[in-house]
Amino acid sequence: MTLTFSSKKYSELLVKYQPKLIKTEEENEKALAVVEELMHVQNLTPEQETLYELLIVLIEKFEQDFYHPGSASTPDSMLRFLMEQQGVKLENLVEIIGSEGIVIELINGRSEINTEQAKILGDFFKVDSSLFS
Repeated sequence: MTLTFSSKKYSELLVKYQPKLIKTEEENEKALAVVEELMHVQNLTPEQETLYELLIVLIEKFEQDFYHPGSASTPDSMLRFLMEQQGVKLENLVEIIGSEGIVIELINGRSEINTEQAKILGDFFKVDSSLFS
């Protein structure tokens, strides 16, 4: 069964959480708390997944700007960020990618994440695969 996206339900989530561009550490902590809450929900709805992805992008942008000014977000930095936020270990990625060497190369940005790997990582982290391209 394919779940359909409900604009009404998504609007209700947006009203409840009021996501916006993060400008302070306090706002970042609040966004991280919502992400953690969503991470513990079994079978996220399409609306929850969309909110989750939006918050991840907002958090990543804040952390890049705040902690690494002038450094643009890259696929490998997004991968490291998601790993940190979700407590994912190298071994977990080896299970889905298949090779420790390849995973290390991807994490360190020495190899580009290809389309197939981006899809696998997107499914694993429950985010849009375009975050890795």
